[in-house]
Amino acid sequence: MGLTELLADLVRIDSVNPDLIEGAAGEEEIARFVAGWLDAAGLEVELEEVGSGRFNAVGIARGSGGGKTLLLNAHMDTVGVAGMERPFEPVVEGGRLHGRGSYDMKAGLAAIMVAGAEAAQAGLRGDVIVTAVCDEEVASIGTARVAERYRADAAIVSEPTEMRLALAHKGFAGFEIETKGRAAHGSRPDLGVDAIANMGSVLVGIGELDRRLRADPTHPLLGSGSLHASVIEGGQEFSSYPERCLLKGERRTIPGETEERVEAELRELLGDVDGEIRLVVARRPFETPADAPIAALVARHAGGPEVVGVPFWADSALLSSAGIPTVVFGPAGEGAHAVEEWVDLASAERCAEIYTAVARELCA
Repeated sequence: MGLTELLADLVRIDSVNPDLIEGAAGEEEIARFVAGWLDAAGLEVELEEVGSGRFNAVGIARGSGGGKTLLLNAHMDTVGVAGMERPFEPVVEGGRLHGRGSYDMKAGLAAIMVAGAEAAQAGLRGDVIVTAVCDEEVASIGTARVAERYRADAAIVSEPTEMRLALAHKGFAGFEIETKGRAAHGSRPDLGVDAIANMGSVLVGIGELDRRLRADPTHPLLGSGSLHASVIEGGQEFSSYPERCLLKGERRTIPGETEERVEAELRELLGDVDGEIRLVVARRPFETPADAPIAALVARHAGGPEVVGVPFWADSALLSSAGIPTVVFGPAGEGAHAVEEWVDLASAERCAEIYTAVARELCA
């Protein structure tokens, strides 16, 4: 089976993340397909239920012993399909394959599956581990489990990078700030305290801090961190003083910016206003040195690609935090999370060739 046919089969399978869209299919069907395909290709396969109805499929092209181990990682879940006419009908036109997940990131998944199949027949000394994971689009429980269970000397995450070598990406922290007031009738300003008005200084501070951060880009690949307000809610009707106002926001971080720093910034934003801050979720940024062996190896086999940092977060951060030197390198295309999504097939084929070449050298 060629890569285009494999990718088309993957796109036909609805794998929308159910934590994004209530009642969505999830990853069980696609994980069973991947596991069956890898098993037929000669890999040792395990299908693991990571959460209720949430599956990883892992295949190991087992080496003869004594060689290094390469881990290849891609996620199976996709975002929703609102506005798409035929999201699960792959269409090939002009060297592009269209459909939900084709770009983000079933082309990368197909490429690592093909590379794993090649490794199983290559007679390598080291292992090549193909990890098809669930839930990257929300909480990354799939790669978190992989990072707990598997060890490797290097990893490639095949997220789409337009054939550029990504050695860094930003982290993020989702937060809540709640200001407090005192409920009262609108005619009694002597009794009421306006929690929404109290949020005003916080909003001004968010804008000012974001401008300061972006005015001082310190990271050579990522520039600067950033900050924005996402959702604000409070009050009940026009004739009442609101007793609470809740702001949800996000802080994007670069290497060196810690959760502790973000919490300190939020406390400073709240200042003397009556309220509280909560850090809801945080993911660390990712960075691999340009002279790391896996970076040099991918760069050489890819013909000296542009080295970049990417603004999105990826599972590479979890693998790197687990002590596995990791790079992100994947195909070209457009439309991640958009109504029109496509991947360049030639780039996906080239990725499979590069992953295979890296595996042959690293695991020889």
